[in-house]
Amino acid sequence: MMKRNGNEKVIVYDTTLRDGEQSPGASMNIKEKLEVAKQLLRLNVDAIEAGFPIASPGDFEAVKLISSEIKGPVISGLARSLSKDIDAAYEALKKAKRKRIHVFLATSKIHMKYKLKKAGEEILSQAVDAVRYAKKMCDDIEFSPEDASRTEPEFLARVVEAVIKAGATTVNIPDTVGYAIPMEFGSLIKYLFAHVESIDKAVVSVHCHNDLGLAVANSLEAVVNGARQVECTINGIGERAGNCSLEEIVMGIKTRGDIFKCRTGVNTTEIMKASRLITRVTGIVVQPNKAIVGENAFAHEAGIHQDGVLKERKTYEIMSPHDVGVDKSKLVLGKHSGRHAFKERVKELGFDLGDSDVEKAFERFKILCDKKKAVYDDDLVAIVNDEIAEVREVFKLHTLDISYKTGSIPEVNVILDKEKRKISRRSSGDGPVDAIYKAIDKITKINGLLLDYNIRSVTSGKDAIGEVLVRVDFGKGRIINGRGASTDVVEASAKAYLNAVNKLISSRVSVKTGRLI
Repeated sequence: MMKRNGNEKVIVYDTTLRDGEQSPGASMNIKEKLEVAKQLLRLNVDAIEAGFPIASPGDFEAVKLISSEIKGPVISGLARSLSKDIDAAYEALKKAKRKRIHVFLATSKIHMKYKLKKAGEEILSQAVDAVRYAKKMCDDIEFSPEDASRTEPEFLARVVEAVIKAGATTVNIPDTVGYAIPMEFGSLIKYLFAHVESIDKAVVSVHCHNDLGLAVANSLEAVVNGARQVECTINGIGERAGNCSLEEIVMGIKTRGDIFKCRTGVNTTEIMKASRLITRVTGIVVQPNKAIVGENAFAHEAGIHQDGVLKERKTYEIMSPHDVGVDKSKLVLGKHSGRHAFKERVKELGFDLGDSDVEKAFERFKILCDKKKAVYDDDLVAIVNDEIAEVREVFKLHTLDISYKTGSIPEVNVILDKEKRKISRRSSGDGPVDAIYKAIDKITKINGLLLDYNIRSVTSGKDAIGEVLVRVDFGKGRIINGRGASTDVVEASAKAYLNAVNKLISSRVSVKTGRLI
């Protein structure tokens, strides 16, 4: 392993616009590519591989546009070891302030035999000729021996030595098919440093694929063994299982600087923006448990973890969410959550509960968690409102008069009792229940939005009691559950809605202001 001074820079070479776009279905138009390039500029990557100019007119124009518009990073174009490819790359890169032609040629036996149908000496000669040809047009030349991880080390060392002498300023060692494992790949990089006489005249780069899920691990092992450029993509997109993930390699180096003894120049606070942009333009959604940028990367559900994070973030977070552009950690409330996190979330929602009310609400919360996968803020508000409200029947159902025929609009007359007075209103609706709820709104002068309606049989038989459960949004965060039961499901529906209205009136939530009183 080579000696390091503890502050060496690892060059971040982003290939989202070239290799990343090769993900099935991830094609971007020119406008989208420029938008991504601008975000990569904000991210402060060192180099952008803008495309493969010979591949298509669209790719050529994209590289040309990015070369003209983006100033700061090196702009690179890919080319096979063919003069026509190199010419196309140069033409597309002409306006780049800092340009690089990236030439590649396969060197493994399986590629030479079945794809190129050439012998080793022919490959060696072609690689040298390509680098020399490109060098006449551009000072910054990168060469990649494709499928390097499956190339015989002795032959690989000969190729690397030859292309450096021919003028390559960066030599990239690709694990093209994601075949290598970290110890093996690290040893290969170490071998090249020991057996390539001119190795110190070029930057050693790595480009790892994720077929075995080891792209980041292989890249980090290469850094430990002297590689000083890593080729990567946002969200790890790319051919097949993808590439080394930019966010993972950058945060790995940053978080474990004690091990890697180096740094990158990436503005990590732009990582999440970059991730979301790539999701938007490619349509490839990041898995929730994806490291660094996944929805759950800074989310905690387990009660022990939540309690620890609330007391000291570092107990269960090895990096700050702010470092990658995330506002804050999320305490996900579920069946594994504890009282501490529950109480904190309820407080954030505006409720200041005593220990007794918290305990009752928490027990209701646990029961709900067993019934549904996700518990949302609306659920918590409804639970708390249910528990803190001492329900007084301000309005009571007296009579329902329903006129309804198939194919006609239902009309109802609802009579409610209020303080020994009977109040009636007529209404129509999409169905009898909708008409009843509209009539109740007219009487109570409280408008509610029905969020959820469930009906179930409490007893068996033809005269079974039906129980209706509703969830009603009365605005300003006031979401309340209501329950009603009757052998007549329409009557049960009316009672359930009235139960929610009466809870609202009787609770410590002011109907006027929506605030706790």
